[in-house]
Amino acid sequence: MDEITRLLGSIERKRTESVSTQSTGSKLALLHRLHQLMTCVEDLNPKNELHEKVVKTLDYAFLVCGKRANKPKKDSFRLHMVTWNVATADPPDDVTTLLHLNSPKSPDLYVIGLQEVYSGPLRFVSDAVFDDPWSYLLMSLLAPQKYIKVSSIRMQGLLLLFFSKLEHVPFIRDVQATYTRTGLFGYWGNKGGVSIRLSFYGHTLCFLNCHLAAHMNYASERVDEFEYIMDMQSFDCKRAPTIVDHRLVFWFGDLNFRIQDHGMHFVRTCIDKQNYSLLWSKDQLIMMKQKEQVLQEFEEGPLDFQPTYKFDRSSDTYDTRLYNTWFGFNAKKRKPAWTDRILWRLRPKALPPDEENENKVGLDAKKLKQLEEDMEYPLKIRQDVYTSIMEYSISDHKPVIGIFTLELRKMYETPLVRLRAEGDWSADIDAMVVYSPLQPFPSSTWDWIGLYKVGFSSVSDYITYTWVKDDEVAFNEEVIQVYVSKEEIPVQGGDCVLCYYCNALKCIIGISEPFQVMEIIHEKILLSFI
Repeated sequence: MDEITRLLGSIERKRTESVSTQSTGSKLALLHRLHQLMTCVEDLNPKNELHEKVVKTLDYAFLVCGKRANKPKKDSFRLHMVTWNVATADPPDDVTTLLHLNSPKSPDLYVIGLQEVYSGPLRFVSDAVFDDPWSYLLMSLLAPQKYIKVSSIRMQGLLLLFFSKLEHVPFIRDVQATYTRTGLFGYWGNKGGVSIRLSFYGHTLCFLNCHLAAHMNYASERVDEFEYIMDMQSFDCKRAPTIVDHRLVFWFGDLNFRIQDHGMHFVRTCIDKQNYSLLWSKDQLIMMKQKEQVLQEFEEGPLDFQPTYKFDRSSDTYDTRLYNTWFGFNAKKRKPAWTDRILWRLRPKALPPDEENENKVGLDAKKLKQLEEDMEYPLKIRQDVYTSIMEYSISDHKPVIGIFTLELRKMYETPLVRLRAEGDWSADIDAMVVYSPLQPFPSSTWDWIGLYKVGFSSVSDYITYTWVKDDEVAFNEEVIQVYVSKEEIPVQGGDCVLCYYCNALKCIIGISEPFQVMEIIHEKILLSFI
């Protein structure tokens, strides 16, 4: 209101009423001021710059008043993140601790970033056709817990997986993944970054898993690589075409920053005594954040856990081996370091019009839209856990986990499509799917409806599917029927669900209630009489 008073102060108009400035806190005084404001606005010339400033300031005032009056419901979601350089090792038999599978608080989302997944020629070819051992293990463990793999991306040894509870899947939209190579001058994918971006109940999230340049003296090069990855990655999304446009970004992986200046003895003594804070000032990432603008908007929890590199394999002992150089000399043992990290960036809030902006004509359209989104649909993040898991020893790195609580107001709570199985389903009769669009969405001839077993592990884990447009048999504006051939329905039957996959949004936008596909038994009875 101070801004409005300042702007209207230059208007020369006789006022018939006077209001004491000392009473502006009362409702009566506020009503008088609003009455004065209405009469003043009538005299403003629409072509005058002052008119535009007043309109923008009033828009902001009404936005603030409206949001404060209607305190919206907020929901909380639990996010479990993992980063682990697995050093080409196959997965361990038990990853219960890694995923906190026995925790009473189950996550809503899992995001798992691995580095140095084995990518030898034969394995890489087989992994292109079948799921790699790590993906297979994680899907087989999480599917019975009602999680599905929504998206994944792999670039040689870099692997990123995104899992969600089934109940959230129809509200995860605009899923895209990309990668950037930085090894061998950008031609080799042993180093670089892979990312998955999506909309979660309308909030844009991006997860960036990186493996940056190694060795003590390459801290600046690691920052350069990170900047290059951020600049190179773009998405076909108007709301968030680049990584920094997303509401919330997670940057994690084997970032390879080291502890400099301190000697080996001092570092190991601090670790043995759990005086980790004595090492923070010489952690290269913390040091680089103080001078590199690109890093300063990223936050990280305190490093109150053992450095995760470098260990002797199959042990909890820091590096004891001597390394041979090219000329036959023994190199030094590797100093422990927090190479494996998880950071996040909440998009800075757009500033409202104020006196500092008096030389500008309010906010541009993009910033104003961001401001409205920030106020109407707030998003907060809290880190609950940030630690290493010391019990795993298959690699020279220890895995790091971060558990977060996301508090947000949903931008939508209704799926785009509602669908169901019509009548009885079995392999001896053609079947019908009925679906209804609940909201407009970009449908296409590439949309399909999949039949899945209850407990399916990923979008591609379907029994069969049917193209929506090709197999439509009847439709009106509200209800559409799609034909499914009996030849595609499993003979053995079982509990199933139907999922509508939207090709434009790269995601499932509707899931049916579970239903029973009847097992065909008459063939067995006939065989018993032969």
